[in-house]
Amino acid sequence: MEKQKSVSSSVHAKNGRLYAVIWYRDEVTGKQKPVWRALRLDENSRPAIVNRRLREVTNDFEEELNSVTDEEETTEDFPLYDYLAEWLVRIKNSLQLTTFRGYTVLVNGKIKQYFTERPTLTVKTIKAKDIEKFYAYLYSSGMTGSTVLHYHALLHKAFTYAFKDELIEANPFDRVERPKKNPFHGESYSEEELRALLNITKNDPIYPAIVLAGCLGLRRSEALGARWSRVNFEENTILIDTKIIELKEKGKNEVCAVEEMKNKSSRRTLTLPRPVLDMLIEQKGRIEVYRNMFKGAYNREYEDYICVDQLGNMFTPSYVTNHFACILRNHGMKRIRFHDLRHTFASLLLNNNKPLIEVSNFLGHSDIGTTANIYAHLDKASKQGCADTISEIIDRKENNEGA
Repeated sequence: MEKQKSVSSSVHAKNGRLYAVIWYRDEVTGKQKPVWRALRLDENSRPAIVNRRLREVTNDFEEELNSVTDEEETTEDFPLYDYLAEWLVRIKNSLQLTTFRGYTVLVNGKIKQYFTERPTLTVKTIKAKDIEKFYAYLYSSGMTGSTVLHYHALLHKAFTYAFKDELIEANPFDRVERPKKNPFHGESYSEEELRALLNITKNDPIYPAIVLAGCLGLRRSEALGARWSRVNFEENTILIDTKIIELKEKGKNEVCAVEEMKNKSSRRTLTLPRPVLDMLIEQKGRIEVYRNMFKGAYNREYEDYICVDQLGNMFTPSYVTNHFACILRNHGMKRIRFHDLRHTFASLLLNNNKPLIEVSNFLGHSDIGTTANIYAHLDKASKQGCADTISEIIDRKENNEGA
């Protein structure tokens, strides 16, 4: 008896009606392919009825699949939004949580709004001109080139899957011009401004996070994820391998520790500058005082984390951002974002002629090109240094000839 082909199915609503999306593996290519089948049910139908009908339709398809020899008889087109919704389910486990949530926002936002109003644009029918019209729609809604680039990256990736699944013969997103990222120059503090900030926040609850960002170049998520178990006081180093993200569950913001960094370079061991080392020693003593003072009321769940409040609770990223803005406003300091402390760290090093590769390694960039692009406006000193050096060489040669 021939072995039955393995399939999986799920239910999707479209225009108030329910459909089964069935994925099956083609025995010739070994690739997964999708098929849509109408359940002939309203989207408000009872779950028990929907599940029974889904099983019936799936079983019918399996019988059909075992008897079909012509591949074209079972391959159907996908409405674009519905394909993306199903694609997100398929790739969820291969993505970082923050990336998956970001993709979900894009797909269920402007993409859904635009393409569900244009049902004739499907995975197979969409052309380069249609994509350009969609990008024009995004620009007209006030989006920047950098934001549109996020949509392009997502859609290009999704259609790469469609190409591998042999739903399309070529990726139409290869035929459109890639949206251009807006040039960005982060604000930064001068040496004097950074020293003033550290001085006025010395007794503030988020002082450790400010020091880690401004004196070690950490991202906000990395500063909040800094852990005592990763600090080596003997070797004077810290391992950065955890980040804190903020999730909204049931209308409430909650923090989540993730030991999965932005890229391989983001997981890095850094040597501790003296201001950071001093802060860690002070924070360790301060936490011990609070733990003894509040006893049972002290939260011991986050004992391994450096950036916690007086009761041992972890700060949410949004709190740090908002509280930092309040600090600057209350003290009349130049307004910058918390992330600009990271830019301050990099700018001060580069302005003091530290090699770009060393700064890039500290920042945890995936390649030196990223650092060079972000801080290209700061290379005036290095260019002047090169000009001075070549001038000295030529002048030395001319002087020797005249001697």
